[in-house]
Amino acid sequence: MTLTATDAVLAFDREHLWHPYTSMTAPTPAHLVTAARGCELEVDGAWVVDGMASWWSAIHGYRHPALDAALTEQAGRFSHVMFGGLTHEPAVGLGRRLVEITPEPLERVFLADSGSVSVEVAMKMVLQYQRGRGRPERTRMLTVLGGYHGDTFDCMSVTDPVGGMHSMWAGLLPDQIFGPQPPSYDAGAPELATWAAGLRSLAARHAHELAGIIVEPLLQGAGGMHPYPAECLQVFREIADEHGLLLVFDEIATGFGRTGHLFVSELVTPDVLCLGKALTGGYLTLAAVITTDEVARGISASESGVVMHGPTFMGNPLACAVASASIDLLLDGDWAGRVRAIGDRLAAGLSPLRGTPGVRDVRTIGAVGVVQLDHPVDVIAATEAALAAGAWLRPFRDLVYAMPPYVTGPDELDRLLAGITAAVRAG
Repeated sequence: MTLTATDAVLAFDREHLWHPYTSMTAPTPAHLVTAARGCELEVDGAWVVDGMASWWSAIHGYRHPALDAALTEQAGRFSHVMFGGLTHEPAVGLGRRLVEITPEPLERVFLADSGSVSVEVAMKMVLQYQRGRGRPERTRMLTVLGGYHGDTFDCMSVTDPVGGMHSMWAGLLPDQIFGPQPPSYDAGAPELATWAAGLRSLAARHAHELAGIIVEPLLQGAGGMHPYPAECLQVFREIADEHGLLLVFDEIATGFGRTGHLFVSELVTPDVLCLGKALTGGYLTLAAVITTDEVARGISASESGVVMHGPTFMGNPLACAVASASIDLLLDGDWAGRVRAIGDRLAAGLSPLRGTPGVRDVRTIGAVGVVQLDHPVDVIAATEAALAAGAWLRPFRDLVYAMPPYVTGPDELDRLLAGITAAVRAG
């Protein structure tokens, strides 16, 4: 039997390519993408709505003329140049835009090459800051259960040690301090007060060894799609200020409008802000770490005098050019109205699933819709059911969820909702 070109591609993929969190010897099926447009992907020859926005990054969808043009124009000049000792307009332009649109006093920009790397850099910055301020014994981070910050080593150390996919590395990672998970977004004042008191007490007991606090603000992402009250952000800020800690907000998933705020940091400003994913509209890998001048001065006062990190592709011109174009595209359009419309339609469309057999909870925040099951989802069955209904989803743990591109219209959202419903029933 002669293999078709598609069969040959999939066969090589199955035999030779690792996919995220997938076995090499017994891989789950991979589906072939051959084209993309707007909010759709051509998967296995059929057009389906992308409910994942390529892991939450492709906020403008695919093949957007403005982003294509920015990429092509920069490629016609130069695609990359080392950032050590050199600079270029795309990096400067992006840095200027980031300083303009993020809250004051965030003004010092480090351009990293992925979200995980940005968290690594942020944690290095926190430790170096404490050394520069004469407190080298402060080497641990305070965080909360339920969080997820990436797959590299320091990132894994502040990710939930049980539910965050990294439990096999226990004993090898830096030993951090984990407080209670923030209460759910609809929690009442007594529950919120109990949580805050517990976190304050924990911070006070460990203040002598703590360097900073790191959290995903307002929405914990890959740790469980858990939204929590905005009041918790002020608690983090007050604890940091009381004990001389730096507050790091990991907005890699929440930044650029996903929760309904351009940045959650507009509600409470951190000392260090990590951005990624949607920064380039899903075109290229790029992240940013933005700090206050006070943080920069503290780092400069440490024994090295410099941030001890320098990626080869730091400030990549292609990525910076398309990132600036993506930011302009976002801010020049009605991003808030689009996010609100998506959220409203997801909330209405998912509401009938609440209370149905196998469903524990249904929740939405911004342009995020989540159905939590009362059992681990059958990923293969749920994925196939969603595809058959016209949607691409990637469920995990006990969650079937969607974070679609902001360009997803009403008809496409209805197809996406049909896919979520099919996945829930199959999973």
